[in-house]
Amino acid sequence: MSQAVLLRIAEVELLLRRKQIKHLHLRVSPPDGIASLSAPDRMPLEAAYAFAASKLDWIRRKQAEVRARPPAIPLSYGDGESHSLWGEHYPLRLVEREAPVRVEFLEGSILLQVPPGTPQKRKGALLALWYRGQVRQAAAPLIAQWEPRLGVRVERLFVQRMKRLWGSCNIRDRRIRLNSELAKKPVDCFEYVVVHEMAHLLVRLHDHRFKALLDRFLPDWRLRQRRLNDLPRDPAG
Repeated sequence: MSQAVLLRIAEVELLLRRKQIKHLHLRVSPPDGIASLSAPDRMPLEAAYAFAASKLDWIRRKQAEVRARPPAIPLSYGDGESHSLWGEHYPLRLVEREAPVRVEFLEGSILLQVPPGTPQKRKGALLALWYRGQVRQAAAPLIAQWEPRLGVRVERLFVQRMKRLWGSCNIRDRRIRLNSELAKKPVDCFEYVVVHEMAHLLVRLHDHRFKALLDRFLPDWRLRQRRLNDLPRDPAG
């Protein structure tokens, strides 16, 4: 496990963690707006400090945004509770009866059919599995659409819930991994993540060549990225 070092830049405190990575990753995490920086394990402390100092205004702005958000209310999976699907909010229609478990989008609501007395944790797990299927189902045609455009081939697709990443790419095995929470985000943001990960099959690093590639094939990718990262994450069940 990486060891954290507390840095102070003006009035801002930041946790520096050294990892076996190649690039710096700066984030501000809800709900308290804690700032953290992951840095390559061989990067000098002075270089990491200088990078964080150069992003001080961004850290302040993001902390203010995060701390201004109302606290998330834990999900109860009760009838009528609001749940997200592709950037829109829909009521949950909870049906409790002795019948096969069923989850589907039906007539403007998300139907969750479970036996009476089903624990809340089980309801959350069933919805999470359904969201994972939604991502897989939506990703397949997108990948097929973008493969000839980018001139790449995705060998395998994995979908799982991830705490910090929206997606990842294994270049050697030509497989991509998507966060199942993307099913709750707008479709254009979902497409951005899919294209982003597929683009890594052409350019491994987030360098100028990678950004130029996205500029060419998805000119508004920065707007989509910003919109996705600014959206609040739904509370866990």
